[in-house]
Amino acid sequence: MKITRDSIITLLLFFFLTSVLYTIGYWLIFRIGSASPLMMSTGLAALLTCLIRQRKISSLGWTWGSWQYQWQSYLIPLAIIMAAYSIIWLCDFGTWYDTQFVLEKKASYNLESWDDWQLILFQLLFTASVSFMLALPSVLGEEIAWRGFLVKELSSFMSFTGVALVSGIIWSSWHWPLIISGLYGNSVTPLYYQITVFSVALTSASMIMTYLRYKTNSLWTAVIFHMSWNVFMQKVFTPITLENESSAWYIDEFGIVVAAITTLVAVYFWRKGYKEFGKQKLVSE
Repeated sequence: MKITRDSIITLLLFFFLTSVLYTIGYWLIFRIGSASPLMMSTGLAALLTCLIRQRKISSLGWTWGSWQYQWQSYLIPLAIIMAAYSIIWLCDFGTWYDTQFVLEKKASYNLESWDDWQLILFQLLFTASVSFMLALPSVLGEEIAWRGFLVKELSSFMSFTGVALVSGIIWSSWHWPLIISGLYGNSVTPLYYQITVFSVALTSASMIMTYLRYKTNSLWTAVIFHMSWNVFMQKVFTPITLENESSAWYIDEFGIVVAAITTLVAVYFWRKGYKEFGKQKLVSE
């Protein structure tokens, strides 16, 4: 497969619009204290690109597909995060669990009479349902662009492997300005370490998400995977871990353990994708 002039123009327009809208979204972070406009800016760039280039909005993958793969999209990130944090706790890179976090949650939910285990279970169930759904608008904004538009466009001239890696690298690099400016990440490990580990984790996640996108032709697998990744990492496993002086090197999206486990799972899905899809192009609905 060779890249066409039409694809070059389309991708250049998408990256131009993404850059412009990203700048606006970044500015809004300091005005309204929320990253949602930044996350949704890429989806808007993708929709505008489709309109300008006369691409069908339906090509972005709005079909639901099989429930089997939607459940996989929900459970795979949870399994990766649970495996990673089990290693973190067993190896004393962090401790299960932070009693201060539990006390703060008891106060915020007005559940001071509950014991710690009841609160932890409630937090997990609340995150798995309510917090999960609240993440939908901003995550959908991102995934319309990355797995909806970009994966579809790249598949016209790249193999499955190339699509997964390139879209993952672009997706991770989209976060770099936030990491460099200190809005995302930690203040302990070196900047090069955070960017490298984070990029490995997201590119590996992209391999899994791209496989599910190809398998179902559904944007929603990526949306569900992304929401599950975000809420379980950010609202349960990272905050409930009692950190020590070395924890920042191992935990969260900027620690090596999550990146390593995600990479191992990504290799499995890469092998499946390579065998099943090869140079297959995504077909529009």
